[in-house]
Amino acid sequence: MPRMDRRRFLVLSGHAATLAALSPRLLAQSSTAFPNDLATLYRNALVIDTLCGPFAGDAFPPSDDAVRQVRSSGITAINFTVSDRTFEGTIESLAAVHALVERYPDLFTLVRQHSDIPRAKRDEQIGILPGFQYTQFLEDDPQRIETFRRLGVRIMQLTYNLRGAFGDGCLEPGNAGLSKAGLDAVKRMNALGVAVDMSHSGYRTTSDAISASLKPVLITHSGCAAVYAHPRSKPDEILKSLANRGGYFGVFLMPYLVASPTVPTREHVIAHLLHAINVCGADHVGIGSDGSIDAVRLSDEQKKAFDEDIARRKKLGIGAPGEDRYPYVPDLTGPEHMETIAWELQKRGQPSAVIEKILGANFYRVLGDIWGTA
Repeated sequence: MPRMDRRRFLVLSGHAATLAALSPRLLAQSSTAFPNDLATLYRNALVIDTLCGPFAGDAFPPSDDAVRQVRSSGITAINFTVSDRTFEGTIESLAAVHALVERYPDLFTLVRQHSDIPRAKRDEQIGILPGFQYTQFLEDDPQRIETFRRLGVRIMQLTYNLRGAFGDGCLEPGNAGLSKAGLDAVKRMNALGVAVDMSHSGYRTTSDAISASLKPVLITHSGCAAVYAHPRSKPDEILKSLANRGGYFGVFLMPYLVASPTVPTREHVIAHLLHAINVCGADHVGIGSDGSIDAVRLSDEQKKAFDEDIARRKKLGIGAPGEDRYPYVPDLTGPEHMETIAWELQKRGQPSAVIEKILGANFYRVLGDIWGTA
């Protein structure tokens, strides 16, 4: 969901100039009346969605409304998937991100080091952290880990849903764990200051990476298997191990939070968040929506796009159980999704210090541990 097709990026970058002059401050208006103390907390917090794209759907160039929504979100930074299934496609996607930032210099900025995140907050921009979910082009040549690190990609998954050269994904029944090549990749990523992301990896692969890594490991977008057992979610023993070694766990806003055919709601999201806080501790949890900043509009065109993508994923064998529902949480879609979650946590008695950590301070801290704090 958060990965923007490189063709759409290139179309966007060619048509965005007329929108770039719109002032983010003039357009930043909330449609929800949040309590004053929560609104102040949110306004002052580092807000990081740890797996997210700016725009939903295929309607590019984006509408004026979509741009307004992104500007109004108050989000500080996003981990934005730029990997394609091929090396050449990934280069094109990464180049398109740079073009996007060039066309919207007052709205987006590239995050290349830790200090770029608070700078984005200060400058009222959204920092884009380019990240990888697909790994085949890295498996073909592990030296590319360093190449893409130099190009600014500092968050990389080791596997997607299926088996790869580095290890087993979450849909592999064998659950074989990290391979020798995968262990070598972890060492290389540690040495280069690249964050190891295990969101789509199998249980044993995830545990192996947490044990092997000399630096904290990320699970940027997942759920809690103890709340609802699903291959994309992680069991408590992994959550505890991740937290004990300083890592980070982001709860996603996806249908896999609850059994089909139930459509997920914010209540399901909060159930996973509270469980993760109880298991990991409040210093290791956040939100990785696996969605977009602007709202999903279920037009006939959008439904068709979703249906085609679900069919494509099934044909490729990468579709997960429960992909019979659209990939978002209907009452948490749009630019206020992070603030709404913060409000729900506040209503359940979570203190401001914990809410601020969940919104982004935890992820920011862990990135500092992995990247360094320059």
